[in-house]
Parts: sequence; C-alpha cells; structure tokens
Amino acid sequence: MENGKDNQTLFPIFEIPVKMGIAHKKQSIQDWITQQWVIAFGNEIDEINHKWLLGPFGATNGIGNKFIKQLAEKEHLVINNHKPDKGIIESIDQLNLSSNEINALSQDVIDFYENTSNYDLKLKVKWNPLFKGLGFLVRIIFSKRIEQLNVPIQNLEDSSGLTNEIIQLLDSKTDEVKRTIWLRALKSTGQVVYSGVYETCTIPSGKTCIKAIFPLPNGNATVILTPKIGKNGELILESAGQKIGDSGFYFLLQDSKGQLWTKFIKSFRDKLIVRSENDRVTATQTLTLWNLRVLKFEYEIKKTRQGIKYITL
Repeated sequence: MENGKDNQTLFPIFEIPVKMGIAHKKQSIQDWITQQWVIAFGNEIDEINHKWLLGPFGATNGIGNKFIKQLAEKEHLVINNHKPDKGIIESIDQLNLSSNEINALSQDVIDFYENTSNYDLKLKVKWNPLFKGLGFLVRIIFSKRIEQLNVPIQNLEDSSGLTNEIIQLLDSKTDEVKRTIWLRALKSTGQVVYSGVYETCTIPSGKTCIKAIFPLPNGNATVILTPKIGKNGELILESAGQKIGDSGFYFLLQDSKGQLWTKFIKSFRDKLIVRSENDRVTATQTLTLWNLRVLKFEYEIKKTRQGIKYITL
C-alpha cells in the first residue's frame, strides 16, 4: 500500500474483467465475424430501456420471402391476403406532425404512404465509383446468400421496374395490423432489393420517427428517420444523429447467451425526399459515408389503381 491506496486502486485495469459476448457459432463464418464486431465495438442494450429501437430479427437460413412466414409463425400472426389499399403506414397521423406540417405536406405524398400498394415503382441507381467495390463485396459475401439488400452494382441510368408489395401481418382475433413489410424486388431478375419491416417509433427525445428494419441473421439493420416537411410540401426523412438514441443507422443482434447488442454507425447517413410535382410523385434517396456520397436512388412512383372507398351504414 502507498498513501492508503492498495494495488487494485493503483492498477484499475485489473479490477474487473472486460465482459464480452459471443455470437452464435452455428452460422456462416462471415455472419459470425460481423456479429462479433458489433459485440466488440457496440453496446449492450435491453428490452425495457431500448424498446423504441428493437424490431424483428432474421434467421440464419436466408431472409427474403422466408422471413415473412417465419415472423408470422413466431409472433402468432396471420398474413393479410384480402385487405386492399395497404400502406407503409396506416395513417400520416402516426408521424405526430403538427397541423401546420400536415397542411403543408403534399396530398399525393400522403396518399403514397397510406396506400403504397396502389403504386408502381421504377428505379435508377447511381454509384460513387469510390464505393462500388465495397458494394460488390457486400453483394457477393452477404446479399445473394441471405436474400436481402441486393442493390444493383451497375449504374441503372434507365429506369428498372420494381415489384411493390405491402404485406401486413394481423392479429387473428382483432384484425389489427401488427407488422407491415415492404418487399421490393427487381422485376427483371426477381432478386430482392429490400425486405423491411416498417413502423413508427418515438426516440428518447420524444420525436416520432419512421423505423425501417431489415432482418439479418440473428439480428437486423435498422434505420431510424426523422421526418420534416420541405417548403414545397415534400416529405424529408433523414437519419443523421450523433449517438445512440438519435435517428440513424443501427446494427442489432442477439448473442449466444440471449444478450442484445447494438452498434450505432454515426458516419453512415440516409436521406430520402419524396415530392409531388405536376401530379407526379418522385423520390430521391442518398446514402453517404463519412460525408461522401455512396450511391443515389431515384424512384419514379406512379399510381396504378384508385383506392376503394368504404361507406359506413
């Protein structure tokens, strides 16, 4: 001892061993490595304090269409095969915008979000050449195998058609919508570009956001987007937070002991602008890493059918 201090105080590095989770062993090595990276450099979370962040996790045998059936069985829900006019969200009111914001927001944009299934989508993709190699690696190592995030590697200067399917999972007793899945695949190849669960959440600041959950093996990639209204009535959704609890991009997973982990990727940002001009809805989505543009999506959104009007007697 020296000056009343023992060796444990002098050398605090020896006080408590570092706690480290272990990812599930029975899976592909590339998934195990990425999950262990999230554990090593991320944060432990729990179901009580991070309920706003949590969402469905994928299995290890692929995502794509398999995930929808697996999720329905796991949560004891039924797949809605009869309700028309299905939207990413059921009502724009779920975003808790002010009355001034709602009045300023384009009615065409509102209709797209509330009745997404009534629209046809076409896509253009433009890569930053600096990141094209990274996109190729992600596609080869992960995307094809797990049937998720199959972003075209070649620039699509001409519009390529996308399937646009909204799948709702309902409570079998009440018919209440419990989960909404937006499935988009390239019409030319059938490859799933995105298969995501969409819902709203309230982040710790009290702001209501749109949450897009993309299932991955034993976890998911979650993007939380803060909404605001542009001066021309466009809806601007942006993930640009600085820390856990903000909007942004998160990896989530469950380790072999059942502990939950997340890694917040502050350097990766997503900005989506949905606008209506001359009765034509378009959207531009820009993904950036370290403030550099990675790629840009341009969507042409065309209404193909009118919604069904219900009369209450």
